[in-house]
Amino acid sequence: MARPTTKEDLIETASTNYDKLIELLDSMTAEQLTGTFSFDLEKEKGEHWKRDRNIHDVLIHLYEWQQMLLDWVDSNLNGESRQFLKEGYNWRTYGAMNVEFVEKHKDSSYDEALSLLKESHVKVMKLAEQFSNDELFAKKVFPWVGSSALGSYFVSATTSHYEWALKKIRKYKKMTT
Repeated sequence: MARPTTKEDLIETASTNYDKLIELLDSMTAEQLTGTFSFDLEKEKGEHWKRDRNIHDVLIHLYEWQQMLLDWVDSNLNGESRQFLKEGYNWRTYGAMNVEFVEKHKDSSYDEALSLLKESHVKVMKLAEQFSNDELFAKKVFPWVGSSALGSYFVSATTSHYEWALKKIRKYKKMTT
């Protein structure tokens, strides 16, 4: 799918990809949902192939990135200047932040991770609805966004991340059926 460039596309694509993710999870057995990934790490590029050990970890990753978006937008709209990434991280070091997210939730269950994601998805979609198309996709509307468009952060935390999760979970499902 093409990267959304309008509010309508963002809402539609994020909803569609989220629904696909939930349908994929619903199609899996309890053993698959709680099983451990066994990807060939020699073939797979990217740290996430090593980081995420199961579907729980993938769902937590999605949830935490949505929490960052929600907190960032809320803080800045309320006059509290805050960067998007968690304090202490930048775009060169965010990989360690992702590891921290998995570690933070290591004692939670798959069901808890899924519940957190479902709640955060609803909140992110409601927040996106509050903005106009121009507020989301025109650049330099909000000074705290910098030279990007606010919508690009929504796309990253929903549509793009859902596509990433779908790819990874489909690959795992194929390996286990």
